[in-house]
Amino acid sequence: MSAPFPLPAGDGLVLELFDDAQAEELFALVDANRAYLREWLPWLDQTTELEHVRAFIRRVRKQHEERNGFACGIRLHGTLVGVIGLHGIDWMNGKTSVGYWVAEAHQGQGIVTRACRALVGYLFSELGLHRVEIACAPGNARSAAIPERLGFTREALLRESGRLSGGGYVDLVVYGLLAPEWRQRS
Repeated sequence: MSAPFPLPAGDGLVLELFDDAQAEELFALVDANRAYLREWLPWLDQTTELEHVRAFIRRVRKQHEERNGFACGIRLHGTLVGVIGLHGIDWMNGKTSVGYWVAEAHQGQGIVTRACRALVGYLFSELGLHRVEIACAPGNARSAAIPERLGFTREALLRESGRLSGGGYVDLVVYGLLAPEWRQRS
Protein backbone atom coordinates (compact mmCIF):
# COMPACT_ATOMS: atom_id res chain seq x y z
CA MET A 1 0.00 0.00 0.00
CA SER A 2 1.85 3.01 -1.18
CA ALA A 3 0.73 6.11 0.59
CA PRO A 4 1.30 9.77 -0.19
CA PHE A 5 2.94 10.39 3.15
CA PRO A 6 3.46 12.88 4.46
CA LEU A 7 -0.20 13.63 3.69
CA PRO A 8 -1.03 17.36 3.87
CA ALA A 9 -4.23 18.28 5.71
CA GLY A 10 -4.10 22.08 5.28
CA ASP A 11 -2.91 25.07 7.31
CA GLY A 12 0.38 23.53 8.44
CA LEU A 13 -1.20 20.17 9.34
CA VAL A 14 0.49 17.00 8.04
CA LEU A 15 -0.04 13.27 8.64
CA GLU A 16 3.12 11.19 8.59
CA LEU A 17 3.83 7.53 9.15
CA PHE A 18 5.65 6.75 12.37
CA ASP A 19 9.22 5.51 12.41
CA ASP A 20 11.55 4.49 15.24
CA ALA A 21 13.09 7.95 15.44
CA GLN A 22 9.77 9.35 16.70
CA ALA A 23 9.35 6.96 19.64
CA GLU A 24 10.62 9.36 22.31
CA GLU A 25 8.55 12.25 20.98
CA LEU A 26 5.39 10.11 20.88
CA PHE A 27 6.01 8.72 24.36
CA ALA A 28 6.49 12.23 25.74
CA LEU A 29 3.20 13.36 24.16
CA VAL A 30 1.31 10.36 25.56
CA ASP A 31 2.88 10.81 28.99
CA ALA A 32 2.10 14.55 29.10
CA ASN A 33 -1.56 13.84 28.23
CA ARG A 34 -2.02 10.63 30.20
CA ALA A 35 -4.63 11.95 32.68
CA TYR A 36 -6.59 13.64 29.91
CA LEU A 37 -6.55 10.63 27.52
CA ARG A 38 -7.31 8.05 30.21
CA GLU A 39 -11.03 8.88 30.19
CA TRP A 40 -11.57 7.35 26.74
CA LEU A 41 -8.54 5.33 25.64
CA PRO A 42 -8.00 1.80 26.98
CA TRP A 43 -4.34 1.36 26.04
CA LEU A 44 -2.82 3.98 28.36
CA ASP A 45 -2.10 1.63 31.24
CA GLN A 46 -0.18 -0.63 28.83
CA THR A 47 1.85 2.31 27.51
CA THR A 48 3.98 3.26 30.48
CA GLU A 49 7.51 2.93 29.06
CA LEU A 50 9.36 4.08 25.98
CA GLU A 51 9.70 0.44 24.88
CA HIS A 52 5.89 0.15 24.73
CA VAL A 53 5.80 3.00 22.20
CA ARG A 54 8.64 1.44 20.21
CA ALA A 55 6.66 -1.82 20.07
CA PHE A 56 3.57 0.13 18.91
CA ILE A 57 5.58 1.77 16.12
CA ARG A 58 6.94 -1.63 15.03
CA ARG A 59 3.38 -3.02 14.96
CA VAL A 60 1.95 -0.19 12.89
CA ARG A 61 4.92 -0.25 10.48
CA LYS A 62 4.34 -3.99 9.98
CA GLN A 63 0.63 -3.33 9.57
CA HIS A 64 1.47 -0.83 6.80
CA GLU A 65 3.89 -3.25 5.09
CA GLU A 66 1.18 -5.94 5.12
CA ARG A 67 -1.41 -3.56 3.60
CA ASN A 68 -3.56 -3.85 6.70
CA GLY A 69 -3.66 -0.23 7.83
CA PHE A 70 -1.27 2.24 9.40
CA ALA A 71 -0.93 4.90 12.08
CA CYS A 72 0.25 8.45 11.52
CA GLY A 73 1.47 11.24 13.68
CA ILE A 74 -0.58 14.40 13.34
CA ARG A 75 1.89 17.28 13.06
CA LEU A 76 0.98 20.94 13.30
CA HIS A 77 3.77 23.16 11.95
CA GLY A 78 6.21 20.31 12.62
CA THR A 79 5.09 19.56 16.19
CA LEU A 80 3.53 16.19 17.01
CA VAL A 81 0.06 16.89 18.47
CA GLY A 82 -1.79 13.60 18.05
CA VAL A 83 -2.28 10.29 16.29
CA ILE A 84 -4.67 9.04 13.61
CA GLY A 85 -4.81 5.62 12.04
CA LEU A 86 -6.69 2.62 10.80
CA HIS A 87 -7.65 -0.37 12.93
CA GLY A 88 -7.01 -2.63 9.95
CA ILE A 89 -8.41 -2.90 6.43
CA ASP A 90 -11.02 -5.42 5.34
CA TRP A 91 -10.08 -5.57 1.65
CA MET A 92 -12.72 -8.20 0.86
CA ASN A 93 -15.48 -5.83 1.92
CA GLY A 94 -13.66 -2.59 1.10
CA LYS A 95 -13.89 -1.08 4.57
CA THR A 96 -11.87 0.18 7.50
CA SER A 97 -12.29 2.04 10.77
CA VAL A 98 -10.44 5.16 11.86
CA GLY A 99 -9.24 6.04 15.34
CA TYR A 100 -7.64 9.26 16.56
CA TRP A 101 -6.61 11.37 19.52
CA VAL A 102 -5.09 14.79 19.97
CA ALA A 103 -3.25 16.40 22.88
CA GLU A 104 -5.44 18.34 25.29
CA ALA A 105 -3.76 21.66 24.45
CA HIS A 106 -4.79 21.23 20.80
CA GLN A 107 -8.46 20.39 21.34
CA GLY A 108 -11.10 22.56 19.72
CA GLN A 109 -8.91 23.78 16.84
CA GLY A 110 -10.34 21.55 14.09
CA ILE A 111 -7.11 19.56 13.91
CA VAL A 112 -8.68 16.09 14.04
CA THR A 113 -11.49 17.09 11.67
CA ARG A 114 -8.92 18.25 9.10
CA ALA A 115 -6.80 15.14 9.66
CA CYS A 116 -9.83 12.88 9.22
CA ARG A 117 -10.96 14.75 6.11
CA ALA A 118 -7.55 14.26 4.48
CA LEU A 119 -7.33 10.61 5.54
CA VAL A 120 -10.88 9.72 4.46
CA GLY A 121 -10.31 11.38 1.09
CA TYR A 122 -7.18 9.25 0.64
CA LEU A 123 -9.01 6.07 1.70
CA PHE A 124 -11.78 6.57 -0.83
CA SER A 125 -9.88 8.09 -3.75
CA GLU A 126 -6.50 6.36 -3.57
CA LEU A 127 -7.19 3.06 -1.81
CA GLY A 128 -10.60 2.61 -3.41
CA LEU A 129 -12.35 1.63 -0.19
CA HIS A 130 -16.14 1.65 -0.06
CA ARG A 131 -16.83 2.26 3.64
CA VAL A 132 -15.15 4.04 6.55
CA GLU A 133 -16.32 3.76 10.15
CA ILE A 134 -15.58 5.79 13.27
CA ALA A 135 -16.67 4.57 16.72
CA CYS A 136 -16.70 6.63 19.89
CA ALA A 137 -18.33 6.62 23.31
CA PRO A 138 -21.67 8.46 23.47
CA GLY A 139 -20.31 10.72 26.22
CA ASN A 140 -17.29 11.76 24.16
CA ALA A 141 -18.97 14.72 22.46
CA ARG A 142 -15.76 16.14 20.93
CA SER A 143 -14.93 12.85 19.28
CA ALA A 144 -18.50 12.33 18.04
CA ALA A 145 -18.57 15.81 16.52
CA ILE A 146 -15.87 14.83 14.02
CA PRO A 147 -17.77 12.17 12.03
CA GLU A 148 -20.91 14.29 12.30
CA ARG A 149 -19.07 17.30 10.78
CA LEU A 150 -17.73 15.12 7.98
CA GLY A 151 -21.15 13.77 6.98
CA PHE A 152 -20.96 10.30 8.52
CA THR A 153 -24.26 8.65 9.47
CA ARG A 154 -24.86 7.51 13.03
CA GLU A 155 -25.69 3.85 12.48
CA ALA A 156 -25.53 1.83 15.68
CA LEU A 157 -24.99 1.73 19.40
CA LEU A 158 -22.83 -1.20 20.48
CA ARG A 159 -23.45 -1.89 24.14
CA GLU A 160 -20.35 -2.15 26.35
CA SER A 161 -18.18 -2.65 23.29
CA GLY A 162 -15.19 -0.59 24.40
CA ARG A 163 -12.94 -1.13 27.37
CA LEU A 164 -11.73 1.78 29.49
CA SER A 165 -8.35 2.22 31.16
CA GLY A 166 -10.02 2.00 34.56
CA GLY A 167 -11.28 -1.48 33.72
CA GLY A 168 -14.94 -0.76 32.99
CA TYR A 169 -16.77 -0.90 29.70
CA VAL A 170 -18.38 1.80 27.61
CA ASP A 171 -20.95 1.76 24.83
CA LEU A 172 -19.73 2.78 21.38
CA VAL A 173 -21.64 4.72 18.75
CA VAL A 174 -20.69 3.63 15.23
CA TYR A 175 -20.70 6.19 12.43
CA GLY A 176 -20.36 5.11 8.80
CA LEU A 177 -19.62 6.86 5.53
CA LEU A 178 -19.79 5.34 2.04
CA ALA A 179 -17.61 6.34 -0.89
CA PRO A 180 -20.55 7.60 -3.02
CA GLU A 181 -21.67 9.82 -0.13
CA TRP A 182 -18.15 11.24 0.19
CA ARG A 183 -17.90 11.96 -3.54
CA GLN A 184 -21.27 13.66 -3.43
CA ARG A 185 -20.06 16.03 -0.69
CA SER A 186 -16.60 16.68 -2.10
